[in-house]
Amino acid sequence: MSVNNQQIVLNIRFKTKPGKKEEFRTELSSLIQVMSVEKSFISAIVADDVDQPNDLVIYEIWQGTRDSWLQEEFIKPYRKDYEGTLGELIEDRIISWLEPKGEWGSTLTNAKRG
Repeated sequence: MSVNNQQIVLNIRFKTKPGKKEEFRTELSSLIQVMSVEKSFISAIVADDVDQPNDLVIYEIWQGTRDSWLQEEFIKPYRKDYEGTLGELIEDRIISWLEPKGEWGSTLTNAKRG
C-alpha cells in the first residue's frame, strides 16, 4: 500500500483545566478551521466526554502515515501558536495513533467493511 492510500487517525483526549473548557474549545475550533484546508486532511470530529466534564476528544483522519503527518503537518506555523496556548488551558493530552482497518456506516477511511 502506498503512502497516498494510507490513512492515520489521531484520537486525542484533552483534559482541560477547571473553567477553561470553552476557551480551549474556541482555540481548538480555530485550529480545525485552519487545518481543514490542508491537502491531506480528511475529517475531524470533536466530542465532549459525558462522564468527564472537563474532557474533550478530537478524532482526526488524515491521508498518509504517522511519520508523514509529523514531517508535514506538525511543523506548520499555525500549530506553533496553538501549542503555545495549551499550557494555560489543559492539564493533560493523551494522543493515540490509529490505523483504520474496518469501517461501517460511512466512507471516511480507506478501510474495508469487515
